[in-house]
Amino acid sequence: MSTVLRPENDSDRPAARWAPIYRGLRDAIVGHRLAPGTKLPEDELASIYSVSRTVIRAALQALAHDRLVRLERNRGAFVAHPSPREAREVLEARALIEPKVAALAAEMATPEDILLLRRHLEKEREALHAGRDSDAIMLSARFHVGVAEIANHSILTGFVRDLVSHSSLIIALYWKRRDTTCESHAHHALVDAIEAGEASEAAALMKSHLVDLLSGLDLARAGQRPDRLADILC
Repeated sequence: MSTVLRPENDSDRPAARWAPIYRGLRDAIVGHRLAPGTKLPEDELASIYSVSRTVIRAALQALAHDRLVRLERNRGAFVAHPSPREAREVLEARALIEPKVAALAAEMATPEDILLLRRHLEKEREALHAGRDSDAIMLSARFHVGVAEIANHSILTGFVRDLVSHSSLIIALYWKRRDTTCESHAHHALVDAIEAGEASEAAALMKSHLVDLLSGLDLARAGQRPDRLADILC
């Protein structure tokens, strides 16, 4: 299995200096404190976090990779703002692709894979119960990528990784129920089916889960007005 669900250690990364800025901005975006469309000027962020613009640029690039930030040539970085149509299309695409991925995972999973999935579910539960909603959303996203990694199909895994990156901000922006983060039943039942090698059951559970995820979004929700970055991030 890939390292997706293994413990992360930012200190082992060459670019570890940007990791705290990445997490701070990620939490502000996913936690609704930074509204969609908010401009993220490098110089202002460098002043807020007391780091160089190079460090800020690395953090923004990582956020752009996760589809939380949009980088525009000659204009700078902005908090991404997926439209309701894009939100629906992303979840619909996931509902087409991920059931197949879950079925493949049920055929390929090893005992070590299952152990890592169950440990990951415990982290999801702890984050949600502690009110760390942004962590819960990101952990839920990582779970889905982890299932795709187990399936061992590089093309489908790439699709899932890209769609899930879209989904994190979509869920944060449009959720109307806290259990939209998949706190309890869906992920646990899915792991049970994967462990049992029940491919058709895993596919059905994934399909139902993603349909329910879409129904848990309020796609009519209006965006909020951005405030000063220093007031939000300090």
